[in-house]
Amino acid sequence: MASVHEYKRLENSIVQKVKGAAVALAGFLVNILRNLGRFLARRYTVVFVPHSEKKVYNLHVTILSIFCFLLVVLGILGAFFFYGASYSNTRYVLANKDSRLRDLQASLDQLRDETALLLREARGFEGALSGALSALGADPGADNSQNNSGDLSSFLNIRESPDGLLQEVDDVRRLSAYLSRAVEPVREIGTLLDSQSALLTEIPSIWPIRGGIGHISMFFGQNVNPFSGQYYIHKGIDISTYRSGDSIVATADGQVVTIDYDDGFGNYVIIKHKHGYYTRYAHMLSSRVRIGQHVQQNEVIGYIGNTGLSTGPHLHYEVHIGSDVVDPYKYINIRSSIARQGR
Repeated sequence: MASVHEYKRLENSIVQKVKGAAVALAGFLVNILRNLGRFLARRYTVVFVPHSEKKVYNLHVTILSIFCFLLVVLGILGAFFFYGASYSNTRYVLANKDSRLRDLQASLDQLRDETALLLREARGFEGALSGALSALGADPGADNSQNNSGDLSSFLNIRESPDGLLQEVDDVRRLSAYLSRAVEPVREIGTLLDSQSALLTEIPSIWPIRGGIGHISMFFGQNVNPFSGQYYIHKGIDISTYRSGDSIVATADGQVVTIDYDDGFGNYVIIKHKHGYYTRYAHMLSSRVRIGQHVQQNEVIGYIGNTGLSTGPHLHYEVHIGSDVVDPYKYINIRSSIARQGR
């Protein structure tokens, strides 16, 4: 029982001490606030004395007003430095963006120049393609008639695109559309050239001496016979290299049908080609083919000689169509004629 009373007394003692400490702390804080209020309420007088007989001005201020004034001044200075730093940073960013904008403008100008050059080249390509199609018998306007909006001639009257895009972008789109449609005509040209190339290997169209050497010593047609001195019809052309042993080549793909010797032609070879063509190679030193053999254009079939009725080493070359004899020189120039027409 005694212990309970002791605990009660201890508890009351602690409560009293805590209450006393709280009161003392509150009194201390109140005293500090009272002193601070007295300090801030102190009044000072600032006297403005003019250097004349004018009235003297007195300015009464308190510590609180001075403190508030200093806070306002510091706030103004802080805002000044803050916005000044922000302005400098913004100016730096704008300068960088302006530099990038100038670079982009220069790049855009260069892009426009390149686009203009591309369009000029495209117009030249259109003209060359149309000329090639016309030369090959194709209709150069067939594709454009289907969609005139893609014709390169429309670039001459291009206006600003309705969706606000740059004119150069619209130009490139039109050019892309035209080139995509030009793919098929170019493929047709390739097909035609392939078939033409195949045809040129089937008809006698190359020089019959390997390497293109030699010269024509007697042309086709009316000539003076070197043995009789009389005019006669020379049914081929004579090609001389001034020596024996130079290689003779087949002037077209074909099949060897004759290998023989004749008092006039000497050693000779006849090759049968497609489309009714035959070629004869006479006065040969020797041949290197056999009857029935299939030969290709530019394949060696023998060598220049001086056999038969001949005044010196040369090749007598003939071209026949069926039973008719034609001028071989016209066929030798087929490839060069086609190349000149292409240019």
